[in-house]
Order: sequence, then structure tokens, then C-alpha cells
Amino acid sequence: MVEKRESVTAKLCAFARAWHAIHERDKVFEDDLAFDLMGKEEYDAMRELVSRGFDGFAKPFSPADTEEIIKEYIAPIPLARIHFAENRLHAFAAKHGRIQYVICGAGSDTFLFRNDNPDIEIYEIDHPDTQRYKRERIRQLEWIIPGNVHFVPVDFEKQRMTEQLLKAGFDPKIPAFFSILGVTYYLTLDVFSDTLAQIAELSAPESAVVFDYPMKTGEYPERVARLERITASLGEQMRGGYDYNEVSRTLYALGFQIDTYLPPEKVQAEYFTGRKDGMKAFENVSLLSAAYTAGYNFE
Repeated sequence: MVEKRESVTAKLCAFARAWHAIHERDKVFEDDLAFDLMGKEEYDAMRELVSRGFDGFAKPFSPADTEEIIKEYIAPIPLARIHFAENRLHAFAAKHGRIQYVICGAGSDTFLFRNDNPDIEIYEIDHPDTQRYKRERIRQLEWIIPGNVHFVPVDFEKQRMTEQLLKAGFDPKIPAFFSILGVTYYLTLDVFSDTLAQIAELSAPESAVVFDYPMKTGEYPERVARLERITASLGEQMRGGYDYNEVSRTLYALGFQIDTYLPPEKVQAEYFTGRKDGMKAFENVSLLSAAYTAGYNFE
């Protein structure tokens, strides 16, 4: 499922967006609200975690070495996938006009405040504890939540996403764009396919889903293997990845048609080629978007 209950890796992804906005002039993706929503205390805590090798006990790395670790292990995946997802979201909105945007496992995503399109109805899905924390942080900042935003708390052990979305006002007749970012790393494909099935159940024809996933590559490059060790040390075990053919068959069986697929080399070409800071795409991470075509008449 799509649960992300205040995980450390989710906080590190928010930290990556905030750090990138502050420190890099050449932006892969600019989230100028990430630091404010996160807050200095939590930002500093995540930077300290990185600087101590993720265990909290090691002697801190130098500032320069800490920056290199962020650029090598923490920033590339979340920056590329949010750019990929939001670019497609804007194209989807331009094509369809009034749409619904469902952010699965929204965490500290800031789109609800960066969005300037009133025709995008936003549904943030997350665990009740995570959502409660986020709304309290928004209250502290005295930010005004736009009227087109719906918070949808879902306890995935007890509730179905479809039922809670419908209760929140989601309309299955209106085209919807679903993003599921940073989730597949910790789920088997069988488990993740249940989330895709629920999306299919809710989707009007031509709705879309976007997600990132780790490829099943056998012998991993050292950077990939080390990232897996890092996440395991934080209590979040990666599950080994998916094969593209398995993913495509799963989507097809549920009524989806892949429209954009970026394997790692294309992610590199799209977002990282020519960068002077050495940041590069992860060797095993792909980006994918698919349209829901079941029942659609193409004549």
C-alpha cells in the first residue's frame, strides 16, 4: 500500500528538496517552500543524521563530505521523480481542464501551496498521524490552506483508499492524476498492484498514474547496494525491485497503458546530463507514467 508514516526516509526526501533549493543554482526541481514546511529544527536534524553516517554515533563528516553524500545518495531520486511527476501533471491539466490530483503518501509535499491552477482539485492521502503532523506545521506557519485541497487520512491497516477518497468528495467521473512516489522500494509488486487496482477502480477513462520504481538488476552497483544498507539501517528494508515486463503486464491487466517510460539512462539524459556538481541518476531507478484506458472509445 501507500503508507508513509513519518518514516526517516520520507523526511530525508523532504530534506533533499529543501537542501537543493537552498544550495544549488542549477535546479533539477525547485521547491522553494520545502525548507519552511520542514522547519529549521527538522532540517538540521536530517543534516546531522547524514553527517554522522546515518547512525547518530559516528564522528561527523566535514561539511564538504556531507554535501557529497547528499548529492550522491539522498538528492537524485526525489528530485528527478518530482520533476517527472509534476511536469506530467501540468500537461495532463492543460489537456483535460478540470482535473483531480491525488498524491498518495503526500508527506511534506508542498504542491498544494505552489499550485496556481484553480482547476486542479488536490487530494492528499496519508496516514492520520503523518497528516496530523503536517496540518499542525501548517497552522504554526499560519499558511492558508486553499479551498481546492482535501486531506484524506487513511489507516491502511483498517481502511481502503477508495472508500476514503470517495468520502472526501473525489468524483470518479472527472479525470484524475495519481502520483505514487517513493513507495515501490519497500513493497513487493503483488502488494503494490493492490494500490494500482484501487486506482483503476476509481479512474475515469484517460486518468493517469505516475510512479518511480527500482529495477530488478541482479548484481547492484556499489552506490545502489550502499543505499539499500542505509535504508535498512534506518529500519526500512528495500524489497529488491521489479522487472519492467512484470510491471507492464500488471498495468495492462488493470486497464492501464504505459505512455512514458524512463529507464535510468534516460533519467540521466533528461535531468542530470551536463551538471557541474556531479549529481547523477541512480543506476537502478526508472520513472513511469500510464493512462487508464479501460472502457475508453478511441474512435
